[in-house]
Amino acid sequence: MAIAAKKRLKTSEPDKPALDVRTYLWKGKNSKGNSVKGELSGQTTAEVKVLLRKQGITPLSVKKKPKALFERKAKIRGMDIAVVTRQIATMLLAGVPLVTAIEMVGRSHENDAVRKLLAIILAEVQSGTPLSKALRPHRQYFDDLYCDLVAAGEHSGTLDQVFDRIATYREKSEALKSKIKKAMFYPTAVVVVAISVTVLLLLFVVPQFEAIFNDFGAELPIFTQIVINLSRFLSESWYYFLAAIVIVIWLFIRSHRNSQKFRDKVDHFLLKIPVVGPILDKAAVARFSRTLATTFAAGVPLVDGLDSASGASGNALYRDAVMKIKEEVIAGLQMNVAMRTTGLFPDMLIQMVMIGEESGALDDMLNKVASIYEAQVDDAVDGLSTLIEPIMMVVIGGLVGGLVVAMYLPIFQLGNVVG
Repeated sequence: MAIAAKKRLKTSEPDKPALDVRTYLWKGKNSKGNSVKGELSGQTTAEVKVLLRKQGITPLSVKKKPKALFERKAKIRGMDIAVVTRQIATMLLAGVPLVTAIEMVGRSHENDAVRKLLAIILAEVQSGTPLSKALRPHRQYFDDLYCDLVAAGEHSGTLDQVFDRIATYREKSEALKSKIKKAMFYPTAVVVVAISVTVLLLLFVVPQFEAIFNDFGAELPIFTQIVINLSRFLSESWYYFLAAIVIVIWLFIRSHRNSQKFRDKVDHFLLKIPVVGPILDKAAVARFSRTLATTFAAGVPLVDGLDSASGASGNALYRDAVMKIKEEVIAGLQMNVAMRTTGLFPDMLIQMVMIGEESGALDDMLNKVASIYEAQVDDAVDGLSTLIEPIMMVVIGGLVGGLVVAMYLPIFQLGNVVG
């Protein structure tokens, strides 16, 4: 199958400009003569009227939907694409033509941005453009893997089955992404809450004690003096502190966006974080396995599948390892042997890949491994959420308790001062 050649040709094509699709409010009468009204997306008023007549509705009034003064722009999330893919897959498997499936899904979707996106794609497909080619200008929603799988389905005449595989893949991928975000959220929450509580105590509570201590006229304990000095510094220079935080965050975001080397270092660091690192490690293995299984089952050659899996793994360490595997597979080495030489992948995955290569059921074996590691990620995140509550109590209690002890040490020595 000449998927690789097609891939090179398609990715080199310039993106077509997006068509201007608007939402229109319409009123009309149905076949029974009853008055009906609703919303419909289209490029022009004439196009909307044609679509209404196809539905058996006589249009009486069609006008552009006015924009709200403070309307928030609708966004398309990854889960929206997963749901749309599943709906189209279900219709195709039921024998509904592709054009009709896209039109029905687009018309019924509650997200205005999704309706407009599908209207643009529908117009391209109706004009004779292959679906895979119509999807490519919208890479922020349909990545190269998605488009290549659709192209493979069009080439083999199994678009319904391919869409079903893509839907399953996107659903699993979004679920895994949600779990990873949840795993990253808990440690971040602990740090933010701990810092916030500490700053509030230093800014508003410690100065009250300092005023009392000034009346003692005695030397304060070292621990108390350190806390008071920190409070003074924060009170007098909080704007420098805030500016430093903003600058650090801005530099991090800018470096992460513009520097591949910096992103790679961040990926390596994340895998070394206690508790969170093993979760991200398992998630990378699950994504690699699921992606490679989906591409291989769709008829994409193994080498091209490894190309897609390297980026889908979500971590630079695994991306580099998969690219190394790809080079060794091209050189004639079996994939399970190439995986073992990296020293990165778990033995269970390597053993399952070896069985899959020998039995000719590589996609089934990879799907099973992906399911196992996705379940492990799920269990680990649930365990982390259970563990994080006592950790938060200990951390915050330790900070608050330390500050309380520092403030009450001089009071404990009050008897000596008076004596």
